[in-house]
Amino acid sequence: MSSATNAASYPLPAERNLILGSLLALAGAAWALLIWQASVMDDDMSLTMGMGAPLFIAIWIVMMVAIMFPTAAPMILMFARVHNQRRDKGQNFVPTWVFTGAYILVWSASGLLAYGLAIAGDGMADRLGLASEDAARIGGGLLVFAGVYQLTPLKEICLGKCRTPIAFILNSWRDGYAGSFRMGLDHGVYCLGCCWLLFLILFPLGMMNIAVLALVAALIFAEKSLPAGRQLARLAGAGLIVFGAVVVFAPGSLPMTMGDSDMEMTETQETSTTDETTGMDQGMDQLE
Repeated sequence: MSSATNAASYPLPAERNLILGSLLALAGAAWALLIWQASVMDDDMSLTMGMGAPLFIAIWIVMMVAIMFPTAAPMILMFARVHNQRRDKGQNFVPTWVFTGAYILVWSASGLLAYGLAIAGDGMADRLGLASEDAARIGGGLLVFAGVYQLTPLKEICLGKCRTPIAFILNSWRDGYAGSFRMGLDHGVYCLGCCWLLFLILFPLGMMNIAVLALVAALIFAEKSLPAGRQLARLAGAGLIVFGAVVVFAPGSLPMTMGDSDMEMTETQETSTTDETTGMDQGMDQLE
C-alpha cells in the first residue's frame, strides 16, 4: 500500500486527538513555565518587569499559548477536519501547522508592540516622576477603557468570528499554503481584536500574577465557548468599568500596587534599620 493511500485513509478521530492533545499539552507546559517564571522573578514594578525584548516577547508568547490555545482549538480542529476531507478526495492538502503558525505570528507581533508600549510607559513615568498613586490611576483608566471596549460593536464582531469556526471557514476559505497562512493571519487578527485589551490589563494587574492570568484565561474561554459567552463578555466589561473607576478614586485598591503611604513607611523602616546598623557598628568600634 502506498504512502498516499495510507495518508488518505488516516482516521480523522486519531488526527483530531493528536492535534487536540498537542494543543492542550503545549498549553499545560506554558502554564507550568509561567508559574515557574513568576516564582523566580524579582519584584520589579516597571511595565517591562526588567526584561529585555527577547525575554519579554518569549514570555508573551508563552502566555498566549497558555491562554489562547484551548480557546483556539475548535478553529484549528475545524481547519484540520476540512483539509483531511480534501485529502480524502484527492484535493490539495495543507498541514495544520501552516494555519497555526500564522496565528502564533499575529500574537508574536502583538507582543513586540506590547513591549514597545511598556518601554514608552516606563520612560514617561521616569520623565514625569509619577508617584505610585498616579500610576495606579492610569492603570484604573486602562481598566475602564478595557471595560468599555467589551461593549463595543468591534468586540462583538471579533467575538462572533471566534465563536463560530464553521462560519469562519466558509466565509474566509482560501486554497493552498499561502491561502491557509492568510486564513491563520485573519483568524489571529480577529482573535487579537477580541482579546487584546484583556491582555493589556495585565500591565496594571500584574503581568506575572498567576491568579489574574487564570482569571483572564477563564473569561476568554467562557466568552468563546459557552452559550452565554456574549452576555458574560458584557458583564465582564461592566465589572472592569466599575473596578477601574474605583481604582481611579482609590489607587490603593489596585493589586500589586504600593501606595505612597506604604512607600514612605518602607523608606522609614529602611532608614531606621540603617541607623540601627550604623549605631551598632559605632558601638563595636568603641569597644574595640
